[in-house]
Amino acid sequence: MQNETVRRFHSPEALPPPAGYSHVVEVRAARVIYVSGQVPLDPDGHLVGHGDLEAQTRKVFENLQAALDAAGATWADVVKLNYYLVDVRELQTVRAIRDEFVNTEHPPASTLVEVSRLFRDDVLIEVDAVAIADQ
Repeated sequence: MQNETVRRFHSPEALPPPAGYSHVVEVRAARVIYVSGQVPLDPDGHLVGHGDLEAQTRKVFENLQAALDAAGATWADVVKLNYYLVDVRELQTVRAIRDEFVNTEHPPASTLVEVSRLFRDDVLIEVDAVAIADQ
């Protein structure tokens, strides 16, 4: 008999109200899946959306989707996202696209870091993920 993965999302009253993320995601898990940072490159390694954060963010989330699919996981399994963004003032653009993929009622725990540069000057965003899935 398989154990079912149990997820609980907490935002304790002792912490400030979260804006689009959960403070704590508690998981009793069968499988942990770590997805490396995804950037806006197509399968041939070409940049998608030069200078366009919206296009780059969409490609990043599509790449995360492909990685989750390869592991037999879904967005419902994602419990943590880490964002690396060149301009944190663009967070609303990122969130709008993210909200097309994640469960906004129980969003994953998240960390956002503004960086001066990513691995290439023309890359504006990178996101990695942790997912917990049933066997």
